[in-house]
Amino acid sequence: MSEYKNIDLSAWTQVGQGGNGITYENPSQPDLILKVDKKQINTLEFVKHEFDVSKAVEKLGLPTPKMHEIVRVGNLYATISDRIKEKRSLSRICHDEPQRIEEMAQIMCSNGKILFSTKCDTDFFPSRKEQLMRALDKVQFVSRKNRRILKDFARTIQDIKTCRMFDLGHLYQICNVYAPMKQVQDIFHMTEQQLHLFWDAFAKAYTGQDDHSEFDSQAGRFACLDMILRYEFQKCSLPEKMFFGVYIRRLIKTFYL
Repeated sequence: MSEYKNIDLSAWTQVGQGGNGITYENPSQPDLILKVDKKQINTLEFVKHEFDVSKAVEKLGLPTPKMHEIVRVGNLYATISDRIKEKRSLSRICHDEPQRIEEMAQIMCSNGKILFSTKCDTDFFPSRKEQLMRALDKVQFVSRKNRRILKDFARTIQDIKTCRMFDLGHLYQICNVYAPMKQVQDIFHMTEQQLHLFWDAFAKAYTGQDDHSEFDSQAGRFACLDMILRYEFQKCSLPEKMFFGVYIRRLIKTFYL
């Protein structure tokens, strides 16, 4: 751990919080952001992977804040990256100006389609399908029958060299499955109704149709797979495993049976 310099957090002020960690700013370094991941996922391996992925995305020509270095905050690892000045997150804009929810959803859709059409190095960006199949062999909160159902669907996923449907499944999960939860509403600065409205506008923009029920069903199936992957990567506690187990059963009943 000695190869990474230690940051005194008392000089930094919290400016944001997401599902994986907290971000800080320092008045003496206004162009930089410090991000500290949550303790349960805060390993050098995880933070280094996050750092390397950001660098790889930058090489693809996709807009992303430049990563500078990995540091320590006490016993935790963190990253320092460029700060986007005058930045407001998309979800913060939706909260502050709810009349712009449809506009923000359309912007996300437009940028998402660019991302989904960008070819990536599959040697560096591992196949989500392969990761999922490995996770399904180990996951303990899904019954043998339901694992078989999920594996049968996973085998039908096309092998491609671009970003995958898993991302849309995750968005569906936030806007529909997790939307009633206050913790999620606080993270994304949006009410349950606003999250539902965001998904509706996004799905309409993505499909070009007012009736996006078929798209919802596909996204719901991938939301279930996304839960399996998050269990694999985020070192879930027992209550979280129980939570995932309940919601995976619900999603399978809704979208697979």
